[in-house]
Amino acid sequence: MAVKIRLKRMGAKKKPFYRIVVADARAPRDGRFIEEIGYYNPVSEPKEVKIDNEKATKWLNNGAQPTDTVKDLFKKNGIIE
Repeated sequence: MAVKIRLKRMGAKKKPFYRIVVADARAPRDGRFIEEIGYYNPVSEPKEVKIDNEKATKWLNNGAQPTDTVKDLFKKNGIIE
């Protein structure tokens, strides 16, 4: 089973809010997920990001692949180099 760490879109129209989730790669974007590890709010000033470092590193060590956007968020928060 291929596991990805990706964004799940929440919020209203024109006001996105994302949850960072661990999901099966075959599941739809806003569908079923395994675990929620944080959130990202691009609308607020400054942009608000909260990630559970412990859960993120656990999933990365277990082989979960982050998407490009999540990888950038992890780099900015010091989870990966």
